[in-house]
Amino acid sequence: MNSLDSLKSSIISQFGTPCAVIDLDIIKKNILRAQKICDVAGVANRPHIKTHKSPLLAKMQIDAGARGITCQKLGEAEVMAEAGIDDILIATNILGAAKSGRLANLQKRLPLKVCADNQISLREYSIAAKAANRPLDVLIECDTGQKRAGVEEPKEAARLIQLILKDDWLKFTGLLYYPPLNGWEDTQVFHNSLTKMLDDLKVEAKIISTGGTPNFANIGKLTGATEHRAGTCIFNDMMMVEDGFAQITDCAFRVFTSVVSRANDDRGILDAGSKTLTSDTGGLQGYGYITEYPEAKIIKFSEEHGFLNLTDCTKKPTVGEIVSVVPNHVCVAVNMVDQLVVVQNKRVMKTIPVAARGMLV
Repeated sequence: MNSLDSLKSSIISQFGTPCAVIDLDIIKKNILRAQKICDVAGVANRPHIKTHKSPLLAKMQIDAGARGITCQKLGEAEVMAEAGIDDILIATNILGAAKSGRLANLQKRLPLKVCADNQISLREYSIAAKAANRPLDVLIECDTGQKRAGVEEPKEAARLIQLILKDDWLKFTGLLYYPPLNGWEDTQVFHNSLTKMLDDLKVEAKIISTGGTPNFANIGKLTGATEHRAGTCIFNDMMMVEDGFAQITDCAFRVFTSVVSRANDDRGILDAGSKTLTSDTGGLQGYGYITEYPEAKIIKFSEEHGFLNLTDCTKKPTVGEIVSVVPNHVCVAVNMVDQLVVVQNKRVMKTIPVAARGMLV
């Protein structure tokens, strides 16, 4: 029995299938790669933990040189703070968390950095900061082409910054960008225009943050940028392979799943469905890459099963065989499970909880 077969035997005997598995050797390599990219570009690394949701992995990133972390939800930040991480940026409007009192409660414990793109968010942040008796650092999110959150005009960003400057409980700290892959020149034009307005206001953005694993290809191209947020790079997935950032061998997260049916020669069924691999295709065809059978296609899901098209396979899996699947979008796949099985050198080492999973607020 080779080492991979031995690993599969260990996984099914200890945990059953489907089973979410991460490879520690690949993770370490991916962490160091991301840190080096940032170091070479001369910007700080502030990794986004929404991909792994693990304080243990976040601390590995910080130990490798990261400047704090990025969270998407206040609940994620609460979990990370409980683990002793104290430099946290929450990269989204968090109105629900502000109105519920949770923002104030966490701000009492440590100074947070939050983002806003509207006056209503700023008002709620001010109320929360006052309740915490600690001024709140605020970054203004700017949309330069993604058509997601963010102000679309420099003058609107400047207007919000003026509101922050007039508020005793808010501190203007910086600007948050997520440029499209082909939109960095437009982002520079936006940023240059806004910087002139900041000069007129006699205020400086201490943090100028860019984001996205695919944007590692452009990191350092925005003059003035101080740090970068990337999440998927710690695990990688088929979206990152398609993008050209990663290869299959760089993908640290895989779902080990059993072939449970072969109704005829050209089809089969896995015991991993939408509750494991998720129905998010990430804009790609199918629902993941089967490492042992690259020509096989996961063509549809039920909740508990993945349906295979084996027409293009010269060699086909048999019932009872365990295969490993790289998901199209790893962030949502991680959020499906309570724990990750950690392997190293093709051996099961331990399990770690997905401590910040399901944090909706």
